[in-house]
Amino acid sequence: MAAQPPQTVRDLRRGNRAVLLRRLWFHGPLARQDLIQSTRLSPGAVSTVTGELIEDGLLVEAGTLGSEGGRPKVLLKVDPGARQVIGVEIGETRVRVELYDLDLNERARVETVLTEGRHDPEVALAALDQGLRTVLAQAAAPVLGIGVGVPGVVEHGADPAGRTLVHGQTTGWRGVPLAELIGELTDLPVLIDNGATTMGQAELWFGAGRGARTAVIALLGSGIGASLVLDGAPYRGVGGSAGEWGHTTVQAGGRRCRCGALGCLEAYVGATALVERYRELGGVAAELGEEEALAALLAAAAAEDGPAAKLLAEAGEYLGIGLGNLINLVNPELIVLGGWAGRLLGVQILPAIRGAAGRHALRHPFDKARIVLGELGPDAVARGAATLPVERFLASGGVG
Repeated sequence: MAAQPPQTVRDLRRGNRAVLLRRLWFHGPLARQDLIQSTRLSPGAVSTVTGELIEDGLLVEAGTLGSEGGRPKVLLKVDPGARQVIGVEIGETRVRVELYDLDLNERARVETVLTEGRHDPEVALAALDQGLRTVLAQAAAPVLGIGVGVPGVVEHGADPAGRTLVHGQTTGWRGVPLAELIGELTDLPVLIDNGATTMGQAELWFGAGRGARTAVIALLGSGIGASLVLDGAPYRGVGGSAGEWGHTTVQAGGRRCRCGALGCLEAYVGATALVERYRELGGVAAELGEEEALAALLAAAAAEDGPAAKLLAEAGEYLGIGLGNLINLVNPELIVLGGWAGRLLGVQILPAIRGAAGRHALRHPFDKARIVLGELGPDAVARGAATLPVERFLASGGVG
């Protein structure tokens, strides 16, 4: 095993910056005394490094806190206006490009609905390019980079050139070098991950997943995916395809899925499949878009329309089967149902989904798992993607 090069003073200083910056980003405002206790850095190191971060414009004072028998404590926090980041969702039906401050509050947004050729990478890239130009024109601080959430498998360093390749069996993307293609549109660093994983990161940092160490964050949209969070970190598998929950089999020899296999969960519960099945029953006009058609299905089911109600009950049962499988396999403390279709379905049939999961999971692991709706809105994938450049910024100690 090769020996590790010795750490330099510069390495130690950058490491201390990263520790303090991360602590303040997640838990600030904090006083210097609190930072000494929580990070176990020396008082001298905390004083020196916080001084540097203030001088760099990354930290600001956030008021004072009374102290018994001494001077008030000065509170510090990361300045949300010091830098900005961009989060992008390349979905199956639209592209969202959002500009955020360092607290991940939205500052600008462009959303483009994809229609003709929506699964063509060039169509998505054109929408992304226009969105980037628009939000960058509104940037009020240096932009750290672009995070992108995509449907499909994201394989980092997958070829001899070390490129990031995206594979989408249901969309026809086969080894698309997306980071390289986006790099032709901008000089900003580009970081890419699966959309379910970025949504999972957003729910872990800001939403229903806060504090969870072992969780499944399920994304239900046109298709279905999941982020598997093991010991607090996303699990991606050897080739980046872990979490393709929608392509687990729930019915032997069942309906053909968009991936080509038979009986996948996505073939019964994905929005595309649900709308297709409802149209087969004559329930909704062909010209309605996918989101409008799913809303019409849910409204008809709520009005106790026979075919719609039966279809929705069946969808709840299949979701329960899928969740029961996840509970038995992963033994999570938490399952979060998110995505635009997941929120619509969950609001109407979450108790039925929980009941079905209980019938298809072992009793003990089911009793340990909470099944809840996601707390974030339609920008969850893009907001989660924006955490990618933020995470890199924190890890670097705000350098570069």
